[in-house]
Amino acid sequence: MKHLTILLATLSSAYILGCVPDQNDSLPEPTPTVAPDTANTTADTLESSREAAAREFKFTYAGAITELEAGDEVSIWLPVAGDTHEQQILDREIDVPGEYTIGEEKAYGNQILHFTAKANEQGEVPFQVIYHLTRSEALQADGEKITEAQAAAFTLPSKLVPVDQNLSGQILGDTTLANNSLTAGRQIYDAVNNRMKYDKPEGGDWGRGDSVWACGNGFGNCTDFHSLFISICREQKIPARFEIGFPIASERGEGEVGGYHCWAKFAANETWVPVDISEADKDPSLNDYYYGNLTENRITFSVGRDLTLTPEQQGGPVNFLVYPYAEVAGTPHTTFRKGFRYEDIQ
Repeated sequence: MKHLTILLATLSSAYILGCVPDQNDSLPEPTPTVAPDTANTTADTLESSREAAAREFKFTYAGAITELEAGDEVSIWLPVAGDTHEQQILDREIDVPGEYTIGEEKAYGNQILHFTAKANEQGEVPFQVIYHLTRSEALQADGEKITEAQAAAFTLPSKLVPVDQNLSGQILGDTTLANNSLTAGRQIYDAVNNRMKYDKPEGGDWGRGDSVWACGNGFGNCTDFHSLFISICREQKIPARFEIGFPIASERGEGEVGGYHCWAKFAANETWVPVDISEADKDPSLNDYYYGNLTENRITFSVGRDLTLTPEQQGGPVNFLVYPYAEVAGTPHTTFRKGFRYEDIQ
């Protein structure tokens, strides 16, 4: 793949108005920590000869479904972190009440753990999965190859990521996209970053990854940034996919993880090019780095939107899967307690 010389672009401050807002419920997401050791790498070193940084750690995915009646039977689905281009799962310890199955979701190949259990006397169902993994920095020069099946799947719309709302025109304005997908991707990346501000006001309607809402309001969290980016890419027939997992603090050691983080990848030169626009917005000095690169300080749990789980849930498609999904008598149950942690392996 041709090496891209990363330009120090000056972002336009003019917002393109006219997007139609669509109100939705919010989903909290904490501010992830950026790793200064790899994220501050200069453009001159982003070549195929540079070895990607790597990290070996344990990640504990734990918590409990809460606010149940004692004895309630609950059906629970958990995302299962698997091997990807950037991560390798070395070991996995599962501790859930009773028997469980691990199946593959059909649309995107996500691995999903399912079990049914009765709530304890405290009205809770606990769960814990401990992963031992290695995670590598994603460098543009070592991109994952895209398949024809992926290209077809990741140009289709989803419920909150449409391709028929002319978001391209509303965000890009009079900008003419380059014929080269890598250059066009940078134009879209800059336009979304220029339009959006990372902000999570209390009681706001951010966080569901509604690209029309994001376009109309101009702020949100990582799901809003990357949903808007993906919609515009797909409008331009550029395959783009949503990935979600958890951020790991850059400091080696151990600690709690407050909640999820997500990012996107788009197709150029027959490879997947990663972007993390919300992180670039929070630290403009990393704007060039996060076009085409991701730090090793994260773990991927699933890809895609509008998921039909396995076995199939009764509550309709799941917007995205990173936290546990539960149903009681076929009705979604949304309250749970988080207990996510990381521990580096020295």
